[in-house]
Amino acid sequence: MFIIGLGTAAPAQRYTQLEGWESVQLSPVFSTLSLRSRAILKKVLASNNGIATRHLALEKLEDAFAPTPDTLHARFIQNAPLLATRAAERALADSQTRVDEIDAVIISTCTGYLCPGLTSYVGEKLGLRQNVFTLDLVGQGCGAALPNLRTANALIQSGQSARVLSICVEVCSAAFYLDNDIGVLISACLFGDGAAAAVLSNSPGNNRKVKWKSASSLLKPEDRETLRFEQKNGMLRNILKPEVPHLAATHAEKLLRDTLADAGIARSQISGWIFHPGGRDVILALRKKLKLSADDLRWSEGVLREYGNMSSPSVLFVLQAALAGGAPGGAWWMSSFGAGFSCHGALLEVE
Repeated sequence: MFIIGLGTAAPAQRYTQLEGWESVQLSPVFSTLSLRSRAILKKVLASNNGIATRHLALEKLEDAFAPTPDTLHARFIQNAPLLATRAAERALADSQTRVDEIDAVIISTCTGYLCPGLTSYVGEKLGLRQNVFTLDLVGQGCGAALPNLRTANALIQSGQSARVLSICVEVCSAAFYLDNDIGVLISACLFGDGAAAAVLSNSPGNNRKVKWKSASSLLKPEDRETLRFEQKNGMLRNILKPEVPHLAATHAEKLLRDTLADAGIARSQISGWIFHPGGRDVILALRKKLKLSADDLRWSEGVLREYGNMSSPSVLFVLQAALAGGAPGGAWWMSSFGAGFSCHGALLEVE
């Protein structure tokens, strides 16, 4: 399988972290928060936490502070199909693929629920063939891009599809609100909205050749309570424990070590590192555990700085940035991780 085109999209509204801090202080809910909660918001939003700006599907920041289940659901419905379609159109253009050449579309999300799923809405907007195979993957959190791509690879390797459209879209602001729970507070300060799409093919395209070589996953259900969504008062609530950066780095290191051993590839042969930018502390933990340099993770840090953590689309933003930025070819390691606790990785061969 080859990744022959990539496309990304984010809401036009872009807010600095400092704008977030200034806005939240004026919101009615701010006075109801504990002093500890206010201090957490100030520390994350008003200091250097690796994020400068985030793109959010909010006409004004105040809309984030007094939500109801209905307004959050409406935010997802209004924005998820639009962002996913925009990213897909850009991926199709980048790969010089006609819409009627797509045999299957796979869409991953965790920040909202639709039935029929997003494939119905995006397929309609794109004008996909009526006999296209569609698959909606829900609930895999930040790590979803790699399982999505592995599914596309299975379709292509089986001969059932020649070209597959893979999409990840998250409207994280559809799960934004404030209370005294640390996971809710940090999530509101860390996550952004966006979508990314890839066109996968059984043959190379006209861009830099990116060949999918192998992939693997690691599932640790015993760590599930450190990072997951729950439903409370009709709204998604992000459970986010302080040990997440350590767990992410630990599992990512084991997955890398085991995959390289199985593939017979030395660590020194990896020339490109494409990691999900979960947050500043996650990137620092990855650097320490995997003995990487700041230069190795510059693409992840760059995406985090401009967009925040967009959950599942983020790692495809990083891949796009590395390819466009002229990162040297060779063997690349791409990895995402998130709810479950799950960790996924793929070896790529880049021209």
